[in-house]
Amino acid sequence: MTLSHDVGGNGPAVLLLHSSACDRRMWDPQWDALVAAGYRVIRCDFRGFGETPPPDRPWDTAGDVAELLDELGVERAAVVASSYGGLVALRLAARRPETVASLALLCPLSPDHTPGESLHDFWRREEELIEAGDIDGAVELNVRTLLGPEADEATRDLVRRMQRHAFDVQLAAEEHPELETDDDLTRIEAPCLVVSGALDLADFREIAARLPARLRDARHVELPWAGHLPSLERPAELTPLLLAHLQKTHPTP
Repeated sequence: MTLSHDVGGNGPAVLLLHSSACDRRMWDPQWDALVAAGYRVIRCDFRGFGETPPPDRPWDTAGDVAELLDELGVERAAVVASSYGGLVALRLAARRPETVASLALLCPLSPDHTPGESLHDFWRREEELIEAGDIDGAVELNVRTLLGPEADEATRDLVRRMQRHAFDVQLAAEEHPELETDDDLTRIEAPCLVVSGALDLADFREIAARLPARLRDARHVELPWAGHLPSLERPAELTPLLLAHLQKTHPTP
């Protein structure tokens, strides 16, 4: 299946991968700036998010994304990814190092991370609310947990709408598992910027701090003001950080 997606601009390709609390709309604050900087910008909705239907069989998100790049004729791209999208980006870069020119991972998950107390507690509370039929409560838990204090009310409302839509679509669909894959992160060649938020859950801060030691060319930046979704919380500060990394590692002509 083809993931719902947008393409804009001309130049070196930049692929944007969203968090599991959001969909491709989360990149609205960065879209115009990336296009104006001379990039061909691509963003997509994973299965069961945004405008992409839920899976009808076991699936592999990194494989879906690789197929989308092939369909668009993209041989090499920088990948900017948030949270779960970061996990997908790492899997893609490990499988196809020749395709991924650069990585920028915002508060990423990692394929082999063992969830700690903070993440387990968050998931437990979310599941309890869903099982009780309190979907609004589960949405608000996500908004409250994932967005730091810098997020304005319009941003909170956007995340609220994206998360609610994902819950509605996924809970109404027949459940199919995402395929387990064993991806070797040592195969990743792309230079990587790993960003964490000082106000994020401990699991994500730990992943971001440890990733640079596991990759060939990576650096970690922790933002003191950020929660889990810094690209939405302070886009005026986060977008220049992304552009500086892209121009260094995947420059426009």
